[in-house]
Amino acid sequence: MKAIVLKSFGGPESFELRDVPKPVPRAGQVLVRVHATSINPLDYQVRRGDYPDLTPLPAITGHDVSGVVEAVGPGVTAFVPGDEVWYTPQIFDGPGSYAEYHLAAESIVGRKPASLSHLEAASLTLVGGTAWEALVVRAALRVGESILVHGGAGGVGHVAIQLAKAIGARVFTTVRGSNIEFARSVGADVVIDYEKEDYVDAVLRETGGRGVDVVFDTIGGNALSRSPDALAQLGRVVSIVDIAQPQNVLQAWGKNASYHFVFTRQNRGKLDELSALVARGQLRPHVGAVYPLADIPLAHARLERPNNGIQGKIAIAVEP
Repeated sequence: MKAIVLKSFGGPESFELRDVPKPVPRAGQVLVRVHATSINPLDYQVRRGDYPDLTPLPAITGHDVSGVVEAVGPGVTAFVPGDEVWYTPQIFDGPGSYAEYHLAAESIVGRKPASLSHLEAASLTLVGGTAWEALVVRAALRVGESILVHGGAGGVGHVAIQLAKAIGARVFTTVRGSNIEFARSVGADVVIDYEKEDYVDAVLRETGGRGVDVVFDTIGGNALSRSPDALAQLGRVVSIVDIAQPQNVLQAWGKNASYHFVFTRQNRGKLDELSALVARGQLRPHVGAVYPLADIPLAHARLERPNNGIQGKIAIAVEP
């Protein structure tokens, strides 16, 4: 089978298209013919060597799968060949999704929502599971509360806006000016152009000085360190960013706030919850660009580029 192999840590040129052996399912595993995958910031962090001890080289990376079951191993009862499925491969535990076939444990695989194409489904598995973990499991966002989503035009951000609206929250988000209408189109109630206005000032103005109940950070840096300034009392900050610097804990302490740092976990339950939202018309990923498998290096280079013009996700078409 064809696969994109990471032969060394570095830039996008570190990938190489190779022929590798097609895997065979063992007990409890399904073999999936990958129709689509997508690109995430985690992907280029792995590629450039941020997690070298967890990524033995050469490696097949990638963290989204939408495809069709090709074969099943002994003991598999939930799926049969021909089923359309979607899932996030176990992160840092075996080959990823940049290949024509992928093996996965039956327990992390879900049935692909019928109304989504493979490109759309592959653009939702990791970001959708991350948003669910952050907003539902960790922040426990409730109907009638308010949330600020940093980076509302991005892959995780545009899904988080839709999820928060489905919960019944009032949604604030930060974007650059060119993405204002896109953020509104996915449900944001208050859109803040961070290039023209301080987001803390905007939140406090729109909430009468109270602040928001939850801040969901997808960016890090200043967006994370100043988030407590935009919080209401007993607020929660949830971040998916790997940070090295201490945060503004003194300000958070004064708000009786809590911090949550999320590294998403794989399971079928989250996929089923996301599927229900898709079926009700409350959630749909936006595919901002599509590349073929062989052009994954180009897709990586584009996602890393500032002002790349991508709204939502970059999807990869694996099956012609």
